[in-house]
Amino acid sequence: MGHYKIYVYAISKNESQFVDRWMDAVGEADGVVVADTGSEDDTVRKLRARGAAVYEETIEPWRFDTARNRALNHVPADADICVSTDLDEVFVPGWRRQLEEAWNDGCTQARCWFFWEEPARTKFLYEKIHLRHGFRWVHPVHEVLEYSGDRAENVVFVDAMKLYHKPDPNKSRAQYLPLLELSARENPHDVRTRFWLGREYVFRALYDQGVETLTAYLAMPGAVWDVERSAAMRYIAAAYRGKKDQDSALAWLFKAAAECGDIREPWLDMARLGYDTHNWPLALFAAHRGLAVTRIRDTYLTQADAWGYLLDDYAAIACYWLGFYDKGLGHAAKACALAPGDARLLNNLNMIEQKISSLSSKQPNNQTANQPDNQSTKQPIDQTTDQPNNQSTK
Repeated sequence: MGHYKIYVYAISKNESQFVDRWMDAVGEADGVVVADTGSEDDTVRKLRARGAAVYEETIEPWRFDTARNRALNHVPADADICVSTDLDEVFVPGWRRQLEEAWNDGCTQARCWFFWEEPARTKFLYEKIHLRHGFRWVHPVHEVLEYSGDRAENVVFVDAMKLYHKPDPNKSRAQYLPLLELSARENPHDVRTRFWLGREYVFRALYDQGVETLTAYLAMPGAVWDVERSAAMRYIAAAYRGKKDQDSALAWLFKAAAECGDIREPWLDMARLGYDTHNWPLALFAAHRGLAVTRIRDTYLTQADAWGYLLDDYAAIACYWLGFYDKGLGHAAKACALAPGDARLLNNLNMIEQKISSLSSKQPNNQTANQPDNQSTKQPIDQTTDQPNNQSTK
């Protein structure tokens, strides 16, 4: 294991609430450099008090790549390794030792695990650890590192090194859309940019633009990653749901599932569509197909809720309305196990148990309690406390 001069660098603006937590996490570095881009709180004062070298910068017009490049420029030229993080991200202690054990003199870049949320269900590779020279940030938003150094690229994976994202949920995304539109104009052949732009349109309920942009993305020669293509189809489906076109939404969800068969997300969206439209056979079919996927693919598009209680929840409710009470009981119990203490899930479990008990006391000897109750499938779902439902009480 070599000893390298390691610097952490970041950009900041009005992030006083994160300063102490972040400085505690990056304290293993030889130095910390921050480009502050206009804080109006005490972010700058607190960072300096904790030992960070802070440079106050004005970025006009605003671009994330320009801001990060300004921060990188302030890192001392004799640094060996640069580690870029944001102030709402936290390293697990011991990260420096793990990085130095994996790094060697021929390395240009390192990857580690990035956890999007806790509990840690969504994780993907973080690619913001690099040599001091030969790298620059590109793209106005969703910026990435570009390498132009003399040595051959040599990227190492530091499996034990973990970084957690713990953001402020109230932080505005208002600047993202215009920056993505700018990025698409600057990089018309970049598939990631086109995908992110289409996704952002859907997030903003600009459904027609979202469908148009994501359809164009799917036609691009470089759009070959099955997980991302499936996600694009799911977002198109979400746009059609927003437009109240449930048939088109369902068609796109089947396309998404066919595009990438070993992820849960299309099936979860399909189960949700079945629930919302009271199409119980669809909800049960999709939930079962989703639950059959047992291996998580560690990408930034993995959704934590696809690996929580929801698929069993939808399956339990669909089973209830289809009269498959014993099967529904099993799914309801699994949902409760995955979300212990959830009052709504416990209420649904109790209602299914009561239904089975009631039928058992009324059944002739030659009938079983899980025989479908045909009458129940003809009723619309009742979002009151006397019928199972998927609306959270939290």
